[in-house]
Amino acid sequence: MTTVKFTAMKDGDKDDYEFLTAHEIDYAAKTGERLLDALVQLDEGLSGYKITRLGHSLQAATRAWRDGADTDWIACALLHDIGDIHAPYNHDEYAAAILKPFVREQCTWVVEKHGDFQRLYYAHHLGGNPHARDRFAGHAYFDDCDQFCERWDQSSFDPDYETLPIDFFRPLVLEVFARKAYDPAMIRAGERVPLVDPAIARTRTGASA
Repeated sequence: MTTVKFTAMKDGDKDDYEFLTAHEIDYAAKTGERLLDALVQLDEGLSGYKITRLGHSLQAATRAWRDGADTDWIACALLHDIGDIHAPYNHDEYAAAILKPFVREQCTWVVEKHGDFQRLYYAHHLGGNPHARDRFAGHAYFDDCDQFCERWDQSSFDPDYETLPIDFFRPLVLEVFARKAYDPAMIRAGERVPLVDPAIARTRTGASA
């Protein structure tokens, strides 16, 4: 069997859908590799900054790694702008949808809302509302998003910062997207993990010196 037998889904049988499921499982297993390729394609997107969009993503992830962040935070720092090419008006929601099945709820929420939080730094120059994030005041993850943007996002446009290469993060990305989708043990709904771990940061800073 190389293709299904049906031309309308309602006509499919058990063999058809077992065949498709096997193909979908195999395809999904390569999600991490496709996302790494998509990161490289960010360099075809928006220009005008002192570094490329890929450079920004790698720098944000590097800062997270050097801050002692855990795997979920680093993956989110790396992929938070992955939607810039295909979803420029809701890139934050796009990235969050990709990450949602595989990382903590906390991290997904931060990625999904980071666009509003980033407005704090520039919206007043354009006649916009720099306090768009205030509608989330009191949310359990509000402070996490504030720090994500302050420490890793808005600061990561520096051409002189020593940024780690994409291959450094490849194993981490593959690990995250090899997880079982929507595993409660990974989603950890309602749980907060600090962005920064000073003890781990000291170890990593020494290792990368």
